[in-house]
Amino acid sequence: MTGIICWLLLAYMLVVFVHVIFSWVPAPPEELRGIQRGAARLVEPVVAPIRRALPPVRLGSLALDLSIIILFFALIILQALFC
Repeated sequence: MTGIICWLLLAYMLVVFVHVIFSWVPAPPEELRGIQRGAARLVEPVVAPIRRALPPVRLGSLALDLSIIILFFALIILQALFC
């Protein structure tokens, strides 16, 4: 059972990483837009409550969204507990 949980946590971390990479690309090629949408559908429902609780940190004219970083830390903690 723990092997499945570990695999699912790792797979979700990879999906979050793909979501982060796609967030840096303004307009990905048409062939990759399905992957972009799929990653967003899996990550955004988890990140949205974190964003509501912790708004982006303003650094001058730049806003730093910490929700993805908090999600990564949470996934790492879950991996440490279950794997």
